[in-house]
Amino acid sequence: MSNRLKKESSLYLRQHAENPVNWYPWGEEAFAAAREQNKPLLVSIGYSACHWCHVMAHESFEDSYVADIMNNHFISVKVDREERPDVDHVYVEAVQMFNQSAGWPLNVFCLPDGKPFWGGTYFPLEDKGQGIVPWPQLLMRIADHYERTKNEMVENAENVVKNLVHANDSQSSGEDEWKNGLLLEAARELCSSHDDEHGGFTPAPKFPSPMKMDFLLALRESHACSQTFGMGKRIDAVVHKTLAAMARGGLFDQLGGGFARYSVDAEWKIPHFEKMLYDNALLLATYSRAMRRQPDPLFVAVVEETVGWLRQDMLSPEGGFYSSRDADSEGEEGKHYAWTPEQVKEILGEEEGATFCEAYDVMTEGNFERGTSNPVLLTEDFEKRQALAPLRAKLFEARSARPSPARDEKQVAAWNALLIRGLAEAAFAFGRKEWLSLARETADWAWEKLRDEDGTLHAVRYPDKNATGPGFLDDYAFLAEALLTLASFVDWIEPGTSATYQARAIELAEIALARFSDPELPGFFFTADDQEAPAQARKKLWYDNALPSGNSSLLRAFASLHQLTGERRWFREFSQTRVAYPNLAQRVPQGIGHALASLAEQAIGIIVIKIKDCDIEPLVERLRQKPYRLLHLRVTKNAEQPKGYQLCVGTECKQPVQDVLEVIRLLYGDEEE
Repeated sequence: MSNRLKKESSLYLRQHAENPVNWYPWGEEAFAAAREQNKPLLVSIGYSACHWCHVMAHESFEDSYVADIMNNHFISVKVDREERPDVDHVYVEAVQMFNQSAGWPLNVFCLPDGKPFWGGTYFPLEDKGQGIVPWPQLLMRIADHYERTKNEMVENAENVVKNLVHANDSQSSGEDEWKNGLLLEAARELCSSHDDEHGGFTPAPKFPSPMKMDFLLALRESHACSQTFGMGKRIDAVVHKTLAAMARGGLFDQLGGGFARYSVDAEWKIPHFEKMLYDNALLLATYSRAMRRQPDPLFVAVVEETVGWLRQDMLSPEGGFYSSRDADSEGEEGKHYAWTPEQVKEILGEEEGATFCEAYDVMTEGNFERGTSNPVLLTEDFEKRQALAPLRAKLFEARSARPSPARDEKQVAAWNALLIRGLAEAAFAFGRKEWLSLARETADWAWEKLRDEDGTLHAVRYPDKNATGPGFLDDYAFLAEALLTLASFVDWIEPGTSATYQARAIELAEIALARFSDPELPGFFFTADDQEAPAQARKKLWYDNALPSGNSSLLRAFASLHQLTGERRWFREFSQTRVAYPNLAQRVPQGIGHALASLAEQAIGIIVIKIKDCDIEPLVERLRQKPYRLLHLRVTKNAEQPKGYQLCVGTECKQPVQDVLEVIRLLYGDEEE
């Protein structure tokens, strides 16, 4: 018998529609039921590609005994975190306040009004000897405690909400003014945390860290970095080591392209196999920037193969990109991707099969589960890798005949914005106009399909349906940043069109200022002023997690808009937002990589090159071979603009020149032959 989730658009919610649990979607109906029945809410949050979400659903939510406990003692609410990131953010932070680890599935116990009093992540059906309370036992404990000590629960929940709201500004408060020297201190701390043996910035599990590397790559081009003994070489080594390790490891799909969510081991061999649009979008930009600093054919291949996977598997025929591929197929994580030597040799033959297995760590004992292996490139010789391309193609074709992991076809506004930015940066770095055209098409799709006539953005769009759900700060901030990146390069394929995308970015930034800003203190709220905040806790998000923070993306957009328009209001907004960061940069630099990158770019000097009656093509060809700087190219027919290439960096504009090599000399201090 179906529950209330059957008619929901979210794939994740519909995956629970046949559970015996009487699930509610997030909304007033659930809150009203909790009030009327005097039951606590159980808010369970996950997403369709989440392996452990599937495990807990199969173990507990499909079990009639567990469902009876949940139905008798709780009003149970299922939330897709990709559809409602506002709900997810509040409850993740609340669970962390309970001294619990926060991940997914996230299970939070709340008062009928949604204020949380306890929570955690995955709980097993039975005691597995891991020190985790079994789910049925936990349910009964919570229900009993709520019945006997409800007043205490109410007091605890009220204190949690107070702390959630207080954390908005206490994290970023301080008397210090911003000093650019904080950037070097932050870089030293990041580099000192690097795993020099395997790459990455943490022990296992290891996540891609694109925002951290983007910061290091931005700072690398500063005068301060070049004047600090050993800093430049250290940054080069850290970034290259991590990106190369990820590219050769099992985090990267060696047959089909694209990156998985994270690695469970320190050596990047075995991932959790879900593929998320946002990870791949962010990594496109990072690999593209790194390639310009330290050219490496492996990075070229990784970007090309990732874009290939995105176009083949994640692009909707109607425009825009889907959100994810699941980790599981046929009820097992990684089954679609793993191989035995026998399976490889059956397809390639004995000799070629042995060659592939040796090169990609496919062995009899297996590097994964049940004697299977996830392909990991063992050689550092790029030519050997490329020589194996025909073998990879044969295996990919055979793998494509296997049952595929489910694809979540919701289209998330913020994630598509990240991909627009990633594609635009990759297009410029690698000279691929077709990628820039794809970025532009996606931007036009988002502008047409994800907005209302009044300019309001929606967070998600489902196949064959209109966009839905409230737009959050990330949607506006990421899209504004993406449109400015697109505007930086789009005149390369159609001169004069940059003005359209810059105007759209300004419109989004103005809406963010009107609807998300705090009139009293620095920063922007995640929810708009006309949206009801979950648990009555309207949050500001300062830290990057898997995504950059919306505040950091607005910081970057404000800096660029000031450079492009000359309007002081944008510098004022940049400066007022920057006030939040001295304390954060000193306490948790590893958590604000995107903001630090934005601050480094602004400190070094944002570049604008105005081009009138000159060819943009040779300029692009020269610039893309130089190390990354935040750059805006503008082809203009303005009668007041003199002919030539005019370079502006920070507050200084040079006289226009006619020679591309002179532009390069002015910008980088060297003249090319």
